[in-house]
Amino acid sequence: MVSDFEELSIYQQSRALAKQVYEITRRSEFKYDTRFVQQIRASSGSISDNIAEGFERQGNREFLQFLYIAKGSCGEFRSQINRAYDAQFISKETYEQMYADCRKL
Repeated sequence: MVSDFEELSIYQQSRALAKQVYEITRRSEFKYDTRFVQQIRASSGSISDNIAEGFERQGNREFLQFLYIAKGSCGEFRSQINRAYDAQFISKETYEQMYADCRKL
Protein backbone atom coordinates (compact mmCIF):
# COMPACT_ATOMS: atom_id res chain seq x y z
CA MET A 1 0.00 0.00 0.00
CA VAL A 2 1.23 3.48 -0.88
CA SER A 3 1.44 5.81 2.10
CA ASP A 4 2.90 8.94 0.46
CA PHE A 5 2.28 10.52 -2.93
CA GLU A 6 6.04 10.60 -3.57
CA GLU A 7 5.88 6.81 -3.87
CA LEU A 8 3.50 6.98 -6.83
CA SER A 9 5.16 6.27 -10.16
CA ILE A 10 2.94 8.82 -11.89
CA TYR A 11 4.06 11.50 -9.42
CA GLN A 12 7.72 10.62 -9.91
CA GLN A 13 7.34 10.75 -13.70
CA SER A 14 5.51 14.08 -13.63
CA ARG A 15 8.14 15.52 -11.30
CA ALA A 16 10.91 14.42 -13.70
CA LEU A 17 9.05 16.06 -16.58
CA ALA A 18 8.77 19.36 -14.67
CA LYS A 19 12.47 19.20 -13.82
CA GLN A 20 13.29 18.76 -17.50
CA VAL A 21 11.14 21.79 -18.35
CA TYR A 22 13.07 23.93 -15.87
CA GLU A 23 16.38 22.76 -17.36
CA ILE A 24 15.27 23.47 -20.93
CA THR A 25 13.76 26.87 -20.18
CA ARG A 26 16.97 28.07 -18.52
CA ARG A 27 18.85 27.78 -21.78
CA SER A 28 18.39 28.29 -25.51
CA GLU A 29 16.09 30.86 -26.99
CA PHE A 30 13.38 29.78 -24.58
CA LYS A 31 14.75 31.94 -21.78
CA TYR A 32 13.99 35.14 -23.70
CA ASP A 33 10.24 34.47 -23.88
CA THR A 34 9.54 34.97 -20.18
CA ARG A 35 5.75 34.73 -20.43
CA PHE A 36 5.93 31.42 -22.27
CA VAL A 37 8.52 30.14 -19.78
CA GLN A 38 6.15 30.97 -16.91
CA GLN A 39 3.24 29.23 -18.67
CA ILE A 40 5.05 26.00 -19.50
CA ARG A 41 6.65 25.79 -16.08
CA ALA A 42 3.28 26.31 -14.42
CA SER A 43 1.50 23.65 -16.50
CA SER A 44 4.26 21.07 -16.02
CA GLY A 45 4.31 21.70 -12.27
CA SER A 46 0.55 21.59 -12.08
CA ILE A 47 0.55 17.95 -13.15
CA SER A 48 2.50 16.75 -10.11
CA ASP A 49 0.88 19.31 -7.80
CA ASN A 50 -2.60 18.00 -8.57
CA ILE A 51 -1.53 14.39 -8.13
CA ALA A 52 -0.10 15.29 -4.72
CA GLU A 53 -3.10 17.37 -3.65
CA GLY A 54 -5.59 14.70 -4.68
CA PHE A 55 -3.65 11.99 -2.89
CA GLU A 56 -3.51 14.04 0.30
CA ARG A 57 -7.30 14.47 0.30
CA GLN A 58 -7.40 10.77 1.25
CA GLY A 59 -10.54 9.96 -0.62
CA ASN A 60 -10.76 7.99 -3.84
CA ARG A 61 -13.42 10.25 -5.28
CA GLU A 62 -11.44 13.44 -4.67
CA PHE A 63 -8.21 11.79 -5.80
CA LEU A 64 -9.87 10.83 -9.06
CA GLN A 65 -11.11 14.40 -9.51
CA PHE A 66 -7.57 15.74 -9.05
CA LEU A 67 -6.20 13.14 -11.47
CA TYR A 68 -8.62 14.54 -14.07
CA ILE A 69 -7.31 18.03 -13.33
CA ALA A 70 -3.73 16.73 -13.69
CA LYS A 71 -4.74 15.18 -17.02
CA GLY A 72 -6.02 18.58 -18.14
CA SER A 73 -2.73 20.19 -17.14
CA CYS A 74 -0.95 17.50 -19.11
CA GLY A 75 -3.01 18.42 -22.18
CA GLU A 76 -2.14 22.07 -21.68
CA PHE A 77 1.53 21.12 -21.40
CA ARG A 78 1.39 19.06 -24.61
CA SER A 79 -0.05 22.07 -26.42
CA GLN A 80 2.79 24.19 -25.09
CA ILE A 81 5.50 21.77 -26.20
CA ASN A 82 3.87 21.83 -29.64
CA ARG A 83 4.30 25.61 -29.62
CA ALA A 84 7.84 25.35 -28.27
CA TYR A 85 8.76 22.98 -31.08
CA ASP A 86 7.09 25.19 -33.69
CA ALA A 87 9.04 28.18 -32.36
CA GLN A 88 12.24 26.09 -32.55
CA PHE A 89 12.83 26.44 -28.81
CA ILE A 90 13.29 22.67 -28.52
CA SER A 91 14.69 20.05 -30.87
CA LYS A 92 12.61 17.39 -32.55
CA GLU A 93 14.18 14.75 -30.31
CA THR A 94 13.36 16.69 -27.15
CA TYR A 95 9.84 17.35 -28.40
CA GLU A 96 9.20 13.70 -29.21
CA GLN A 97 10.60 12.49 -25.90
CA MET A 98 8.64 15.01 -23.82
CA TYR A 99 5.46 14.38 -25.81
CA ALA A 100 5.80 10.60 -25.32
CA ASP A 101 6.52 11.04 -21.59
CA CYS A 102 3.46 13.23 -21.23
CA ARG A 103 1.23 10.76 -23.09
CA LYS A 104 2.39 7.99 -20.72
CA LEU A 105 1.22 10.07 -17.78
